[in-house]
Amino acid sequence: MNEINPLLFILIVVILIAQSTFLFTDARKRGHAKWFWGLWGMIQTPMPLLFYLLWSRVLKNDLQRRREEKWKK
Repeated sequence: MNEINPLLFILIVVILIAQSTFLFTDARKRGHAKWFWGLWGMIQTPMPLLFYLLWSRVLKNDLQRRREEKWKK
């Protein structure tokens, strides 16, 4: 059976912790669900980061703009 290199394991753990920390702090700053993004960032990489950036930077602003335009009519 193949063994995992300890350095690779440490690198994966560091990447997951860094990603989770970024997601948690940025979501807290922007008013999103900080615990959801932080916990999801601890489970896997890079999908939570990609989805968060897409949601917080692109989709959220577009949805908010459309909602404001709808209420102005």
